[in-house]
Amino acid sequence: MNRYVITTDTTTDLPESFYKEHQIPVMSLSYMLEGETYTRGGKELEAEEFYAKMRNGSMPTTSQVNPEGAKALLEPILKEGKDILHIAFSSGLSGSYNSTRIAAEELMEEYPERKILVVDSLCASLGEGMLVYYALKRQEEGLTLDENYQWCEEHKLHVVHSFTVDDLFHLYRGGRVSKTTAIFGTMLNIKPVLHVDDEGHLIPLTKVRGRKKSLQALVDSMEELQGSYTGKNEMVFISHGDCIEDAEYVRSQVEKRFGINAFLINHVGPVIGSHSGPGTIALFFMGDHR
Repeated sequence: MNRYVITTDTTTDLPESFYKEHQIPVMSLSYMLEGETYTRGGKELEAEEFYAKMRNGSMPTTSQVNPEGAKALLEPILKEGKDILHIAFSSGLSGSYNSTRIAAEELMEEYPERKILVVDSLCASLGEGMLVYYALKRQEEGLTLDENYQWCEEHKLHVVHSFTVDDLFHLYRGGRVSKTTAIFGTMLNIKPVLHVDDEGHLIPLTKVRGRKKSLQALVDSMEELQGSYTGKNEMVFISHGDCIEDAEYVRSQVEKRFGINAFLINHVGPVIGSHSGPGTIALFFMGDHR
């Protein structure tokens, strides 16, 4: 029996039911909104309420995991005599990976008989969630801690993130587009299509005019990037910023074009959503490259 536990961060944007079903301990990145601090397991907002506040002009900020918070989650597992495989939020977007790595090093000095391996997923939202999903499958297949860590390292850059946003202002706030681009893009109904690159950063790919064309561009990207994974994507993940109808449209187009009928659809969580905003749609699948 593989006596190791897979842990991750709330930035996976997986459903709460998924964490409970697979007994996944989760590190919580917090966010601040209208003078209140929210965190998983503490004071929380439903996704619909969170996005309603953003649509009404409230601007949230976020906070990364710190080493003490990471230790608080990991140490009880070590005390149970189990090792840990932690799949962390992209180091290109947050310092949480580095905080967890520091915590892991300190804990392994205190518990020299135990091992913690931390994967810098270079992924975000359900892209990170997809890596967790496959790591769980590899664990069920009998991979050891070291083998599963190696599998994640070898396959993480095959997790393709393709997404679009409805409001350029939120990307401007995060420094992803210029103020001029945000103003004129909004005036001309320009919708950017972006991805997460091999260094875990958000990078614009192309621009299209109109919402429907931007959603179609996500599906087009899947046709372009699947490569040798064509016909092998057993499940596709879709996250959305409180726009389920658009998520269902993307699902229907993927199903129609590629014959895939297994999907996991969930909200973009508040930590990621603080930077992408309402109306974000993201498509995740395995491909030859990002």
